Amino acid sequence: MPGADLTTPPEARRGEHTAARRAPAWSRKLRRDWPMLLMVMPAALVLVVFHYVPLLGNVVAFQDYSPYTGVMASTWTGLVNFERIATDPNFWAAAGNTLMITAFQLVFYFPIPIGLALLVHSLLSPRLRLLVQSVVYLPHFFSWVLVITLFQQMLGGAGLLNSFLRSTGASTFDVMTDPDLFLGLVTAQAVWKDAGWGAIVFLAALATVDASLYEAAAVDGAGRWRRLWHVTLPALVPVVVLLLILRLGEALTVGFEQFLLQREAVGREAAEVLDTYVYFTGVVNSDFSYAAAAGLVKGVVGLALVLAANKVAHLAGEQGVYSR
Repeated sequence: MPGADLTTPPEARRGEHTAARRAPAWSRKLRRDWPMLLMVMPAALVLVVFHYVPLLGNVVAFQDYSPYTGVMASTWTGLVNFERIATDPNFWAAAGNTLMITAFQLVFYFPIPIGLALLVHSLLSPRLRLLVQSVVYLPHFFSWVLVITLFQQMLGGAGLLNSFLRSTGASTFDVMTDPDLFLGLVTAQAVWKDAGWGAIVFLAALATVDASLYEAAAVDGAGRWRRLWHVTLPALVPVVVLLLILRLGEALTVGFEQFLLQREAVGREAAEVLDTYVYFTGVVNSDFSYAAAAGLVKGVVGLALVLAANKVAHLAGEQGVYSR
């Protein structure tokens, strides 16, 4: 037999095989997978150090924490901070603004990367496709300071829009400081900045579609819209469900810099979200325990939304974030 070890007696080889079978399962898996485990170890360490170890800091939500006495010497207060949250109108106003922005962006922002990916995927010229992809990806790398400055130059009181309206004799209005337009403004900013970047995932899903399916559909007489409906969109459904579940998990996390930078211009009533509320409560006003309790509530609600949405996905026959 080619490759057989003829120098080792058959009894010794059988002994080695028996010893290997008697070894614990975890030991056999460790010897088999150690290169993979070695490569994963740096990422696992980063995850533990920067994501799981900081979770221990949530203990201050149950204390009257003072940075001068430390966690170990601070007084335990139990659920007092959570009782404050239940009766704090400012917290619920920030939560209402956050949920309103999330719902608005789910309707008017979430479908845009899907449509953009379908548009880019339909381009036949590789050079034109590469050019369009590069242009729509670029704004993602801009900071929120630059994005808001660009919108200020376009839609602000002295921006291009109002300059055009003045030249035509029409009345002017400042979009950047109008609280009634703030919801649409922040959604437009998010679309301009991140819609192209968000299309990457859908383009990757479209790249996995077997081209023979399109050819078979064309042979059967299916036009472009029929192929889109029966071949392309079914390939996107698992990715759409996965991203929708993850987005629901971040329903109370709509961002920080974008709203902090525009909070003074439109007012706290319109621009206060939970992230800025936690920042001003904990960092600016030094109420660390109450801010930690607010952040903990936000995280628990996000986890509950992910679990509930994943359960609904399973009931609908989709795999979701994790399998059943």
